[in-house]
Amino acid sequence: MPGQRVYVTRQIGHEALSLLEEKCIVELWDSEEPVPKETLLKAVKGISGLFCTVSDTIGVEVLQTAGPSLKVVATMSSGSDNIDVSECHRRGIEVCKTPDIAADAAADIAIALILMTSRKIVQGIEAIRQNEFYCWKPSWLCGMGLINKTIGILGFGRVGFGIARRIKPFGVEHIIYHDLEETAYADNLADYVSLDTLFTSSDILCICCCVTGVTKGMVNSKMLQRMKRTSILINTSRGAIVNHDDLADALREGTITAAGLDVTDPEPLPVGHPLLSHPNCVILPHMGTNTTETRIAMSTNTAKSILAVLGAQ
Repeated sequence: MPGQRVYVTRQIGHEALSLLEEKCIVELWDSEEPVPKETLLKAVKGISGLFCTVSDTIGVEVLQTAGPSLKVVATMSSGSDNIDVSECHRRGIEVCKTPDIAADAAADIAIALILMTSRKIVQGIEAIRQNEFYCWKPSWLCGMGLINKTIGILGFGRVGFGIARRIKPFGVEHIIYHDLEETAYADNLADYVSLDTLFTSSDILCICCCVTGVTKGMVNSKMLQRMKRTSILINTSRGAIVNHDDLADALREGTITAAGLDVTDPEPLPVGHPLLSHPNCVILPHMGTNTTETRIAMSTNTAKSILAVLGAQ
C-alpha cells in the first residue's frame, strides 16, 4: 500500500483525509465545487484509488485514463449510479459505496417533506414573508392530517424501514410497502402489497428504491394516474425514478395533491421548469444526508473502503 496514489474529488473532513494520508499518497481537489472533467482526467492517470462523490460521473473515459493501476472506485454516497459499475467489474476494479450510513438522515428528511407538504408549511412561511397573514381564517392553508392515513413505501430497505418507524407514532392507520427485492426490514411495521395496490391505496407514497433498469422512470403519468387525487408523492431516493414532466402535469391537472422532492432529474431542474413554481411542490437541494455526523461517517467509511481494497492487493 505505501506509495499508492489516491485521488479525492472534493473537500472532505480531516478525519477521512488523515486515514488516507497515513497509508497513501493523497491528491485532493480542494473545493466544495465539482472537479472539472479536464482536471479529473489529468489527475487520475496512474492512481490506485479514486474517492468520488455522487455528482462525479465515473465512466469509461475516466477509467481508461486512470489505467490498469486503478484498483478501487469508492463513492461517498448511498448509490453507485454515478459510476459505470459494469465497466469497473470488467476491468477488475472494486466499487464501494456507503448504503447504510446515511439511512437515518435520509429517513429524517422524508418525514420533513411529508410534514411540509401535508400541512402546507412552505406556503405558510411564504405567507408570512409576503405579509399575507393578518388574521386567523377557518379554511385558509388547511392541509391533511396523518391520523388514519395509509403510508406507502416503494423500496423497503433501511431508509424505507426508517420512515415506517418514524411515521408510525403519528397515528397512521396503515403502512404498506412494495419491494422489487426480498427485504429483512418489515419487522411487522408494514404489510407487503403489489405495486398497483401501493399506488392506488397510499395517501402518501414515499420513493426509497434504487435506480435500476426497472425503476428508472417508473413513476410516470400512467402510475401517477393510479394514485388518489388527494395523495402526496415523496422522493428522497434518486431523481431518475420520477418523470418530472409527468409529475408537473399531474400536479397541474390535480391528479395528485402535492409532491416533496429531495432529488430531481436533472439536478437541479432547469430554470423555468413548472415544478419549480408550483405551490404544492416542495423541492430541496439534495439534503438527505446533510448532517455533520452523517457526512463524517460517510467520508471515513469511503476512506476505509479504499484502504481495505488497496491493503489486500
